[in-house]
Amino acid sequence: MSGSGEQHGAHRRTPAFRERWEAFKHSPFLPATVLVLIVSAAAGLFAGSYTYAMADPTPHRIPAALVTRPEAARGEVFLAGLEKALDASLELHDYPDVADARRALEEQKVFAVLRASGGGMELDVAAASGATVAELLGEAALKVGDATGVEVTVRDVKPLQRGDPRGLALFYISLAAVIIGFLGAIQLSVHAAGLNPAERIAFTVAYALLGGFAIAATVDWWLGAVDLPFVQSWLILAFTMFTSGMVFTMFNTLMGRWAMIPTWGVMVLLGNPSSGGAVSWPLLPSALGHIGRWLPPGASVNAQHTAVYYQGHQFLFPYLVLAAWALVSCTVFWVWRHRHPGGRARTPEHADAAT
Repeated sequence: MSGSGEQHGAHRRTPAFRERWEAFKHSPFLPATVLVLIVSAAAGLFAGSYTYAMADPTPHRIPAALVTRPEAARGEVFLAGLEKALDASLELHDYPDVADARRALEEQKVFAVLRASGGGMELDVAAASGATVAELLGEAALKVGDATGVEVTVRDVKPLQRGDPRGLALFYISLAAVIIGFLGAIQLSVHAAGLNPAERIAFTVAYALLGGFAIAATVDWWLGAVDLPFVQSWLILAFTMFTSGMVFTMFNTLMGRWAMIPTWGVMVLLGNPSSGGAVSWPLLPSALGHIGRWLPPGASVNAQHTAVYYQGHQFLFPYLVLAAWALVSCTVFWVWRHRHPGGRARTPEHADAAT
């Protein structure tokens, strides 16, 4: 009888803290709790990053071409007033004639062209280089002209397309390529975990090509929002989707199930707000304006923007950025592919041979 009572007493013993912690660690409640904390933090960071970058765009450095230093005193007064209105963020570069200044505008070295004209000033802006910058410059110039008594003429010499008056369509299609790119890689990991490394890369290429085509066809052919140089825009979108997918695959190789954290941080929290798509780089906080060019979302927006509006003045840099991220991601995945949670188990014959 006493032995039976001792056994019942042992069953009623309250588990020690260490035992409860060990049980919790090996239960599904630990990762679920961590995810609750991560999702909560991500929600705040997501709202904060976009609000910080886009809610109150402020000029930091706006390159502008000045064809000739205006001789009239009122012209000098206008320039001083304009620089004051823009909080000394206007960076003027002298050009000998209008042709050179326009060439600089086409090459996106400057965002506007200023020149004296009779008794007044003319300001050429390029909404295609950034609708927010063009709007800011135009409004500031007209206000300063009224205040100084200088007649100001503002012209948009590089307007946006009619179906995209705010210049956001290219940002949206790049955003879609970035997000669907890594979501596709996540779905491959969940629903096609048995893919071997070469097969995983091949299927990433496949959904990137088809997805990029779908995005371009929807925006151009179906909605008619933007007249895209179709093949080039399609390939830029496909390149972006592939790069985004391989970035997640790289982090999945290095970090396992927590790969979404660095992927979301690089591509969404940091990359998209700093891409220059919704708010032009001169109006972003200066650090973001520099960082954005080196991240896949910014490179994608830059490449797409130049392809649509500046066909004769292509830049290699955004393509090199995408290529570098894709190459590094593929290399890391391939070198450490044995750490990736996917892949088919080796057959017994292969295992014996390896042994």
